[in-house]
Amino acid sequence: MCGIAGIYHLETPKPVDPLRVEAMCDALAHRGPDGSGVWTAPGVALGHRRLSIIDVAGSPQPMASPDGRAMLVFNGEIYNYRELRRELRETGAEFRTDGDSEVILAAWQRWGPDCVSRLHGMFAFAIYDLEARSLFLARDRLGVKPLFLAPLSDGSLAFGSELKALLAHPLLRREIDPLAVEDYLAWGYVPDSRAILKGVTKLPAGHSLLLRHGAPLPRPVQWWDISFAERRRGRVADLEAELLHLLREAVSSRMVADVPLGAFLSGGVDSSSVVALMAENSGQPVKTCSIGFDVAALDESDYAAEIARRFGTDHRARQVSPDDFEAIDGLAAMFDEPFADASALPTWRVCQLARESVTVALSGDGADEAFAGYRRHLFQRSEDRVRGLIPQAIRGPLFGTLGGLYPKADWAPRPLRAKSTLLSLAADSAEGYARSIGFTPPELRDRLYSDDFRRLRGDYRAERSVQDLMRAAPARSGLDRAQYADLKHWLPGDILTKVDRASMAVSLEAREPLLDHRLIEFAASLPEHMRVRGGQGKWLMKRTMRRFLPDQILYRPKQGFVTPIAQWFRGPLAQSARQIASSAALARTGWFDAPRLGALVEDHIAGRSDHSRLLWQLLMLDRSLTHLGIS
Repeated sequence: MCGIAGIYHLETPKPVDPLRVEAMCDALAHRGPDGSGVWTAPGVALGHRRLSIIDVAGSPQPMASPDGRAMLVFNGEIYNYRELRRELRETGAEFRTDGDSEVILAAWQRWGPDCVSRLHGMFAFAIYDLEARSLFLARDRLGVKPLFLAPLSDGSLAFGSELKALLAHPLLRREIDPLAVEDYLAWGYVPDSRAILKGVTKLPAGHSLLLRHGAPLPRPVQWWDISFAERRRGRVADLEAELLHLLREAVSSRMVADVPLGAFLSGGVDSSSVVALMAENSGQPVKTCSIGFDVAALDESDYAAEIARRFGTDHRARQVSPDDFEAIDGLAAMFDEPFADASALPTWRVCQLARESVTVALSGDGADEAFAGYRRHLFQRSEDRVRGLIPQAIRGPLFGTLGGLYPKADWAPRPLRAKSTLLSLAADSAEGYARSIGFTPPELRDRLYSDDFRRLRGDYRAERSVQDLMRAAPARSGLDRAQYADLKHWLPGDILTKVDRASMAVSLEAREPLLDHRLIEFAASLPEHMRVRGGQGKWLMKRTMRRFLPDQILYRPKQGFVTPIAQWFRGPLAQSARQIASSAALARTGWFDAPRLGALVEDHIAGRSDHSRLLWQLLMLDRSLTHLGIS
């Protein structure tokens, strides 16, 4: 786990100042406090910051191949590197280290760009081929590790593990992309299809890029995709056995490390499953940690303690309170781009707690996306059944009118909050799902935007990206398409961004066994009734884990890692909420209608509406603009 950065001249191989790349790497020092290095050649420079996990004493980077023909910088872990090493050695490859970095170099020299399909793990890397004078960039299948790109005015391409690496380059333009602001207000994050600054892009998950001097910047090539088009057949017992084997393999492969290792434990199904399988595979107590809240209804720490006792883990816990709100400037600097998932705060805190005793921590991320574990997946399946019964010509006007008339009753019990469901049913499956997963609906965004910002945005609407993903998905059903969109949009844009930045901020490596691509491919092939049954998501996974976990863990209502910001904004943080409407950074942009923002804040504080997520969004946008130095 590390940070990488570099510069490549596309037109002519101009010299690159190593101090420039060194400055880019210094901005990533938190990702790799154990070592650093810069390598240059005509037209290219590669930089690296290292967090030592495997082969601690060896494997420095940038790393040259034994024959000196290729140079690598790499961020991540390759979990099948030992098997690949044996295979490559049989074909004549030589190895001087015991780590996984050198295996990537050998795989590149053996298979070229196709090497990525042989790698099982999380990664973003750059390989410069001195003979071909080409640069190869690649990102892992699901986007666990990030890679930012920016063409610069001198004809070069700069890249780095985080936006802050590019910000260290003096030629980077610091101009906000208004379409990214629209995306951010819709989703609470800037998705991988865009970046907050104009001209900056992100290499998409499962894509690679091959650059050559004298050739224009090509489009990324997709080398992996997930398909929901096939349906696996077999007895439930056989599918359970196959799933358990895949789970065990995914967990055990991610327990390989030459440094202390542990796990995040929330007390939910996913993290509890990971800890159970770690305990089965470990000869000593697993080190676990969890975070609780000062609002009892959102606190899962008792469930985490129950799992810790069940498996005899070495468990530590800590609580997050409104006092931690003071860390918001740290969050803005951590993410660079505005990021409004409020669970980033407790995620950061649990990473800090874990780093006190381990260098690697396994998480439970990914199972909800793969096995249909979110409530929205249940709603999507039910709504699609209604859509199948009522023609669009009747359904659109009927539910659209009812949804427009129905009040937004945030104060009411959940069954009475029908507005979003009615509006979703008025639309087709893709439009309805895009609306259901958004932070701020399009009607509210339009009311909050100023006339000037609406002109900047034009006819672009953020929901189209999810709709396009769903309509083009290799899938059979609306549930399939919803999960596909989650895996391609929500997972890399929100979940994996949150865990990567929060863990790397404290020099902790987070590994996601439930995102093993073989496990994801298995889940995508399951019939719907093996994912969703009896009002429950993750049906087969829960059934499989009954031999390890009690029913009160497996079948209790899903809670999620939720921060009590709604209560905080009505109590100890009410004054901070009131300051949002008059924020200097937001006011200077001219993007929003300040009186309407003020009214929205007062409605929340009075309890008439729940605008907590939007308030948090605006607060994080304000702090991010300040961090980026945008005037």
